[in-house]
Amino acid sequence: MEEKDLKYYAKVHSIESFGTVDGPGIRFVLFLQGCHLQCKYCHNRDTWNINGGDYKSLDDIFAKISRYKNYIYKDGGVTVTGGEPLLQAKFLIELFKKLKKAKIHTCIDTSGMVALTDDIKKLLTLTDLVLLDIKHIDDEKCKKLVGKSNKLELEFAKYLSDNNIKMWIRQVLIPEYTDDENDLKKLKDFISSLNNVEKVEILPYHDMGKYKWKNLNCRYELENVRPATDSDIEKAKKILFS
Repeated sequence: MEEKDLKYYAKVHSIESFGTVDGPGIRFVLFLQGCHLQCKYCHNRDTWNINGGDYKSLDDIFAKISRYKNYIYKDGGVTVTGGEPLLQAKFLIELFKKLKKAKIHTCIDTSGMVALTDDIKKLLTLTDLVLLDIKHIDDEKCKKLVGKSNKLELEFAKYLSDNNIKMWIRQVLIPEYTDDENDLKKLKDFISSLNNVEKVEILPYHDMGKYKWKNLNCRYELENVRPATDSDIEKAKKILFS
């Protein structure tokens, strides 16, 4: 697509019309195509390639959302996830303008591993809630886990805090990767330094997306890592919330 069209067209992976785990209430969830990270535990491996998915117009997507307005209007809203939705910030600005005008709650699920450009700052003024996925609080471990430093995502979190933008912090608990007690204590300290954190969620690692890697003839690097148990989650919560 030409640059001027990126405001009115998005590369879309899929749509979920009745989401219940991606923000408050019942959500219309828009999965955008494209991601610049390489998370070893990614359960949407097929979203990475920006050339995948299908172009959908702003009007078409808004029309689909409008069909479900009665379900999402009161306590729910629209969540945009991915992939990494902030790679398509120009489009989201236009979409969120329309959603705000319609008084529909807006939410972005992101790693925050992006530069704080003018487009992203503008988008965040139209965003009611950010689900911020902290990949790893330790920078070197983060690089090994997702292929990028955590510097940008921690700066992103501080920007949200400084600008009074509501956020939920999320951490995927992966045995032997993100469950180290000292790392969890550092994460607790970091979260304590932020304002406007409404909720902290510990998400258990699972391998249910492994088949997507295999369908793409890609090696699943966490093949021998067990899923996180309820006991693992409770142990992490005791550290973070004590």
